[in-house]
Amino acid sequence: VQLQASGGGLVQPGGSLRLSCVASVSISSMNIMGWYRQAPGKQRELVALIPIGGRATYVDSVKGRFTISRDKAKNTLFLQMDSLRPEDTAAYYCNAKSLLGKRIDDYWGEGTLVTVSS
Repeated sequence: VQLQASGGGLVQPGGSLRLSCVASVSISSMNIMGWYRQAPGKQRELVALIPIGGRATYVDSVKGRFTISRDKAKNTLFLQMDSLRPEDTAAYYCNAKSLLGKRIDDYWGEGTLVTVSS
């Protein structure tokens, strides 16, 4: 399984970006998909998760500003980011998890860099 993330870039504070993550397989086979981010000198943190048939969850710092969604027809995961702040600057990674009993298959895409600066 390969995940290809894109959509990062340089944006001014208050601006918007939409990240995309295209999977090489049907995302219907992925029980949970999500976005993580890692800022320079910091640990990777969860940004948002969306399970199959479940409600999306977000880290408190992005609630009301970011929206995660998945398009099964395009095998793509999205992260719409609005009202961006300098503290959102980070490399953003998409993740997919396939759960089968006690087995968890965990897949990561390469990061896409988001820089929020004036």
